[in-house]
Amino acid sequence: MKTNEPNKKTEQLDVHSTFNENEKLTTNQGLKINNNQDSLKAGERGPSLLEDFILREKITHFDHERIPERVVHARGSGAHGVFKLNKSLAGYTKARFLTELGKETPVFVRFSTVAGSKGSTDLARDVRGFAVKFYTDEGNYDLVANNMPVFFIQDAIKFPDLIHAVKPEPDNEIPQAASAHDTFWDFISLMPESTHMIMWLMSDRAIPRSLRMMEGFGVHSFKFINEEGKVHFVKFHFKPKLGIHSVAWNEAQIISGVDSDFHKRDLWEAIENGDYPEWDFGVQLIPEEDEHKFDFDLLDPTKIVPEEEVPVEIVGTLTLNRNPDNFFAETEQVAFHPGHIIPGIDFTNDPLLQGRLFSYTDTQLSRLGSPNFHEIPINRSINTVHNNQRDGHMRQQIVKGKTSYEPNSIGGGCPF
Repeated sequence: MKTNEPNKKTEQLDVHSTFNENEKLTTNQGLKINNNQDSLKAGERGPSLLEDFILREKITHFDHERIPERVVHARGSGAHGVFKLNKSLAGYTKARFLTELGKETPVFVRFSTVAGSKGSTDLARDVRGFAVKFYTDEGNYDLVANNMPVFFIQDAIKFPDLIHAVKPEPDNEIPQAASAHDTFWDFISLMPESTHMIMWLMSDRAIPRSLRMMEGFGVHSFKFINEEGKVHFVKFHFKPKLGIHSVAWNEAQIISGVDSDFHKRDLWEAIENGDYPEWDFGVQLIPEEDEHKFDFDLLDPTKIVPEEEVPVEIVGTLTLNRNPDNFFAETEQVAFHPGHIIPGIDFTNDPLLQGRLFSYTDTQLSRLGSPNFHEIPINRSINTVHNNQRDGHMRQQIVKGKTSYEPNSIGGGCPF
């Protein structure tokens, strides 16, 4: 279904190289060269020379092409798109992308499996990540969601144990991207709080027909805060316009053997053909004073808030309309973090969410190697960044002036 035309992010976000027939071969330093296929040698049949700086540059770059894959959600597919607000939530939140009717906000969405390595199959029985980066004019907002509304555990301190149990067993690295094995069932049998999530994982929701045909859930209860400071708890929902469709287990096994990139290919080809995937975006809203009116803890991520008790209010449309230009630069390097919020959206005391607020920053430092991961084009805010942070590995922003501290008077007190 064709809807919005593809939108480009601002020039700051859309930094990428395009090639044409008139461009000349260069080194990474911009030096034009006519050959990078033959190494410099000492004589006709002599050894290669260490002074061949073209050889050294090319081989060195190749040797360092790989970065650590994500410990979880390693296998992913991504796309650019737009979120359009169809109903204002000004009574509940001051986040402008959710209050200004008709406002369109660029997004990047990454779908993923949890347990498998980067080279595993798309059709594993698994939870799917549904992470959305909203490039709002107030800063980046990351809604790091899943395709199931609950989770296995109630406290983040158990997360390493959960993942160690579901990953391939450490003595033989078997099985890959599978939950049906001894260590996982051993852990689950001793963790009664996981029962609800296991029912989802063993349902058809764990084997979607297409990434375009699955729901997304924020899992946690978050907070909305309006201009008057009034608080509502909020649960986030993405509902696919194509409906929810899955495949049976024997179908999934056959598909995996024929095309392990089935979901990735399906998403890519749909967008290339102009059949842009769409989701209704909705919220469940609960006044702060009603937190304890339920017979379960609203901050417990192993529970859902029944829609018959708190209906989902549809307020916007998420449309994916442009494939990445480069998988590594965008889909692999995109860095999500539930701590990336904007005014009008806040955390709750959910212990699982609280642990994620630490873990995601730590993960980006390990994977991307620098506190400057926010300067990678796919992660950049559409706002210019102003603060007195400096330096660090692979710093790109060049900040002028003497002052790298605050308060200051030499720099006129800036940034204010």
